[in-house]
Amino acid sequence: MDCVLIRVDNRLVHGQIIEAWVPFLKASRIIVVDDEVASDFFRETVIKMAVPSDVEVRIHSVEDFVKYNTLREDDINDRVRSIILFSDVWDALRAYNLGFTYNKLNIGNIYNDECRQKLSACVLLSDQDVASIQSLLQRGVRIEMRRIPRERPLNMAEALDQLV
Repeated sequence: MDCVLIRVDNRLVHGQIIEAWVPFLKASRIIVVDDEVASDFFRETVIKMAVPSDVEVRIHSVEDFVKYNTLREDDINDRVRSIILFSDVWDALRAYNLGFTYNKLNIGNIYNDECRQKLSACVLLSDQDVASIQSLLQRGVRIEMRRIPRERPLNMAEALDQLV
């Protein structure tokens, strides 16, 4: 699988993904990695209906996603341009720890009721979010904040350093 974007966005599939990221990256697959959505037929159906028919949609729990994409030889070697969407940083870290390693993560939108750090109008972090981000940074993952492709990316490590 050719992962052209690995993104955390609590809204998962929405206009910015469909109208901006998919055409910009020429992606033909969106993979939603979320335990709740994977176990909710209604939410899964709504997401699939929102995506144009020429874009494949897959929905997995975190554990099934990692198993599916690290064990299936045909998926490992396919060259389908794929956007991977997590609803929170904790799930992105869980997937990484389970074996889905990556070197770059995009933060698009994080809303948290337990907000401790406001990095932007769209990125409100809990203590768990900050700890997960720091853990990924320590593993060498470059993390950027950017909502849409034409926006200038902001380095997450630098943004967190400014808060201290």
